[in-house]
Amino acid sequence: MKAAEFSAEIESEYRLTFQEKKRLETMAGDLIQWGEDPRPFWNPDLAGKSSGKTAVKKILDGFTRRYEALRAAEKVYGEPPPFHSPPFEWISACGETKIIGRCPVCSPKTRCCGLLTLDAVMRCGFGCTYCSIQSFYHGNRIVFRSDLRERLAEWERGMDPDRLYHIGTGQSSDSLMWGNRNGILEALFEFARRHPNVLLELKTKSDRVDELCALLPPPNVFATWSLNTQPVILNEERLTAPLPRRLEAARRAADNGIRVGFHFHPIVWYRGWREEYGAAVRRITGLFSPEETVTVSLGTLTFIKPVMRRIRERGEATKILQMETEETAGKFSYPYARKKELFRTVYDFFPDSWKKSVFFYLCMEDGRLWNDVFGFGYKNNEEFEDAMKTAYRKKLFGEIDG
Repeated sequence: MKAAEFSAEIESEYRLTFQEKKRLETMAGDLIQWGEDPRPFWNPDLAGKSSGKTAVKKILDGFTRRYEALRAAEKVYGEPPPFHSPPFEWISACGETKIIGRCPVCSPKTRCCGLLTLDAVMRCGFGCTYCSIQSFYHGNRIVFRSDLRERLAEWERGMDPDRLYHIGTGQSSDSLMWGNRNGILEALFEFARRHPNVLLELKTKSDRVDELCALLPPPNVFATWSLNTQPVILNEERLTAPLPRRLEAARRAADNGIRVGFHFHPIVWYRGWREEYGAAVRRITGLFSPEETVTVSLGTLTFIKPVMRRIRERGEATKILQMETEETAGKFSYPYARKKELFRTVYDFFPDSWKKSVFFYLCMEDGRLWNDVFGFGYKNNEEFEDAMKTAYRKKLFGEIDG
């Protein structure tokens, strides 16, 4: 059933205003995406002896209460829904936009690290339900910059040799899923070798590290893995590598002398989350030492309205929007207390040896959360950025503390 079909059924018996119909269709569409039949949520008995607009209001309010109660409850993940990847077209083209820019979600209202993003590839081939990339690009074209070396050389001319740059390639596409297609990794590593003051982060959800290891990147290049529990991966991170394969790939990279890092982002509140994330942390700390790990970040589901609209437009089976939200700095995320619970719980799973040597941080969160989670914080984004870069440089060039 589609949301429009359900609202049409209701419309045939009840006269809804335009706003009531729109509200009903949105809720019904969400329920269908969450794997729920909206029809039992519409209970005519709630009208009692009333009729007309009063009856509609009572029934619709009852529908809304049941919808909100489900939205605020823990997600329950079972067997993943079927997913068929759309056909992609790979093309090489000269980039029309600038190649390096500021992280698009950086804001003075949240504690942000000032990451610079390098768009070597535009669009991702994975099917993560929550990904913001879906609101940046449309269509099924994956564009590889054919002028990557030239654009990097052009950008280099304005670099300050005394400044430390933290640049990531995982904002517009996955950093490693394409391997060295079109010579991407070779061009990036040549760039990094020319500039030891660049800390180049390759962020991935893949297990593709053959080319990364074979090309022997310079020490100022490190690879980080976005991690999640297997229920979230199966249901919300479709086509990505399973958790064991991501960790095996990270282990191979570390065995080849490449520093690694991990991003628990997004941490999702669902039934069994505490046990599953605890098990994931134990696997990490059992496979890696804090000395070879650059960073661990914690983040959660955070949406802007265009991404939420796009998730609904796609209509795929997903529970990702089944969550209680509040608006902060123009974005929608879990309420503060829920985020504090999620972050503090996962952070507490890590042993003290990791907390002393690895740079932990919260991604795009209220500065107050730092004290609640870590017991310390930064006065502003600039202080946070400086601390991150200093810690990364020490770890990448072998100046290990602890």
